[in-house]
Amino acid sequence: MKALTKSAVDVLSHLASTGPMSPNDITESAEIPPRTVSHALKRLLRYKLCKKIPNLQDMRRPLYVPNYEKVREFVKHNGSDSVTEDNLTILLQR
Repeated sequence: MKALTKSAVDVLSHLASTGPMSPNDITESAEIPPRTVSHALKRLLRYKLCKKIPNLQDMRRPLYVPNYEKVREFVKHNGSDSVTEDNLTILLQR
């Protein structure tokens, strides 16, 4: 069974509540260390739980958004224990 780390859940939840963000924006607004954000985004991308989209205002800084459909599939396939944060209910309702 796959499981998400707490930091991956925190980053995904933050993206769901604030919208598309760059890694630097996530670091600043969620107060999560840059390296932790980087590792969390890599894990989320590996499981296709978020998407990397171009930032039309600054192409050097891609933005990340949750992939709500994949989050629902992930939880359905791996069980609710795979995502152990209350604030992910926001993701599952979309």
